[in-house]
Amino acid sequence: MDLGLSGRVYVVTGGSKGLGFATAAALVADGARVVTSSRDPENVRAAVARLGGEGKAAGTAADLADPEAPERLAALALETFGRLDGALISVGGPPPGTAAAATDAQWRAAFESVFLGTVRAARTVAGRLTDGGAIGMVLSSSARSPVTGLGISNGLRPGLAMVAKDMADEFGPRGVRVFGLLPGRIATDRLVELDAAAGPEARENALRTIPLGRYGQPEEFGRTAAFLLSPAASYVTGTVLPVDGGASRTP
Repeated sequence: MDLGLSGRVYVVTGGSKGLGFATAAALVADGARVVTSSRDPENVRAAVARLGGEGKAAGTAADLADPEAPERLAALALETFGRLDGALISVGGPPPGTAAAATDAQWRAAFESVFLGTVRAARTVAGRLTDGGAIGMVLSSSARSPVTGLGISNGLRPGLAMVAKDMADEFGPRGVRVFGLLPGRIATDRLVELDAAAGPEARENALRTIPLGRYGQPEEFGRTAAFLLSPAASYVTGTVLPVDGGASRTP
């Protein structure tokens, strides 16, 4: 199936590795061009090279906690490729721990990057989009059900899911779609870290909750995100979609 991605341009934040990079790679593989970012400039340079370099990808170091970052990313897309068709907004997860144990400083830092950074990026990109544009927010299964040991994420992600729906209502009349993605146990570096912190039985316990009986691969998430950003998914908006091997127990 032709996804209609050829020649289209997307910003992918957190795109130097993990779910962001997997999405950027899937977009480029189907003919799109991407502007990718992360906080580490060396990681950005390496990602751009892996994506095919000049003509296919561009990148810059950016932290979504910085109020100026979204505008710089949108401008880079327009300056480099002459258009902007959407974005996948992904930020690193907040530190593990319970909601009560997290300090005020940890809550503020996570709010600035994970919550406000995502809202600001979506708002900025949406302002540059025309009919057919799409914005995806990488959230977490904690948007529907709390994840043990991720108290800050449990507090912030459900709010972002409602932001996605609210923005879908606002931008829908302009033909701009907004949706959320709820990755479950995807085999990224962060998941390895979380499993290690949770103890030796964490992986086995998690696998028992996944009907497919395995962790997902970043490429599986990336292909799903690329499809939803593409014109092939032109009637999908205002929803949050689990990508979790069936682990979610809600419809």
